[in-house]
Amino acid sequence: MITIPYLTALTTYFSYGLLFAFGQFRDFFRKIFDWWSSGNLQGYAPICLGLEDFYIRRLYLRIQDCFGRPIASAPDAWFDVVERYSNDNNKTLKRTDKISRCLNLGSYNYLGFAAADEYCTPRAIESLKKFSPSTCSTRVDGGTTTLHKELEECVAKFVQKPAAIVFGMGYVTNSAILPVLIGKGGLIISDSLNHNSIVNGARGSGATVRVFQHNTPSHLEKVLREQIADGQPRTHRPWKKIVVVVEGIYSMEGELCKLPEIVAICKKYKAYVYLDEAHSIGAVGKTGRGVCELLGVDTADVDIMMGTFTKSFGSCGGYIAGSKELVQYLKYTCPAHLYATSISPPAAQQIISSIKVVLGEDGTSRGAQKLARIRENSNFFRSELQKMGFEVLGDNDSPVMPIMLYNPAKIPAFSRECLKHNVAVVTVAFPATPLLLARARICISASHTREDLLKALEVISKVGDMVGIKYFPAEPNKQEEENLIKVE
Repeated sequence: MITIPYLTALTTYFSYGLLFAFGQFRDFFRKIFDWWSSGNLQGYAPICLGLEDFYIRRLYLRIQDCFGRPIASAPDAWFDVVERYSNDNNKTLKRTDKISRCLNLGSYNYLGFAAADEYCTPRAIESLKKFSPSTCSTRVDGGTTTLHKELEECVAKFVQKPAAIVFGMGYVTNSAILPVLIGKGGLIISDSLNHNSIVNGARGSGATVRVFQHNTPSHLEKVLREQIADGQPRTHRPWKKIVVVVEGIYSMEGELCKLPEIVAICKKYKAYVYLDEAHSIGAVGKTGRGVCELLGVDTADVDIMMGTFTKSFGSCGGYIAGSKELVQYLKYTCPAHLYATSISPPAAQQIISSIKVVLGEDGTSRGAQKLARIRENSNFFRSELQKMGFEVLGDNDSPVMPIMLYNPAKIPAFSRECLKHNVAVVTVAFPATPLLLARARICISASHTREDLLKALEVISKVGDMVGIKYFPAEPNKQEEENLIKVE
């Protein structure tokens, strides 16, 4: 739970209030001018209406140059960022021919497979020649190649489950699977900070949805006990099925799920465990097998294991792993399997090859070295940021490090100043986070060298002083401590 300092909360509310007031003031005059000018769609209701439209026009567009920056290279440790300019106060942005070479602290390239790899890239190119960029078909028609079968076997073996099914998009893996697993008469208990794909999947399922406090097993048990005692709304019949949905590493917090405690509670109350390992599979654990391996949880105790290939494996798509009966059922019923184009063959080959590297099946120890490096880089960078006085969320071993910004004016200031120093960061604000909890999300990669990290720390420290986001006193460095001892 994030505790916001009183003064920080007050100034953040004041800043948003000021932006809201000026936005409403400008909208009032806009209506007056629009009344005098004739529109082309008289009689039609506005297609964009409401607070979302107001937020986009009056808040987001002011700082949209901080988001969606186009790149012109692979998302490696360093990449090329295309420069843009605006002639209308950021309403529209135009690309230029200029490119800035920037240190990449925003991509999910945890193991460094997103760039050219000596083992993966040649095999992906060969698969492109043998198959095609797309299967142009669904899995149940002509979209299942030998690569898809091999990939599903490879994933099942890697996550230590009997079977697996793969999809062409990670987001859809959650949003399309949950409505198939559970429906009316069922109960979904979801962590309050679960990803939007889980939220939309739960809403679309028709099941009753209840939320427990973020990563708090005691509150999960309380919610489970109350819901089991009350039963279904109105009828109070027993629930047909209960599914508890959590993430391995929470993408906006960088926190590890308290999986052992949650699994124990779900066993006690006979609820299924659905684990989203989008940010943890491949990135944590001795052999990259995710939070189950890291926290010592038997994969047999997790009923549905979900993950994506976009983070650690340098590809696209997602998977569901579980029992053979579950996977077979999904192949008959899941619309993402029945109606969506199957995952691209080169993308499938990239995943297979990267898993083989991680497991050492390429004949080298590069996979083990990558896992050791991502862990070392993550812990070093987190430790140094905390020593500087930044408020950093998350746990050790997590490659996701949110730095709290809070105030809306500090979002573009931090992003733009970092970019001036050739460090590309991702800033996140409402609605991806609660209104008061804007942050910069740093993602560390195994491809970052120690020199890269030291440069990033130097720039972030300088910008942090300039913007005023060091909310804690910095620890004195060794030189300062030695000088202090000499003075005494």
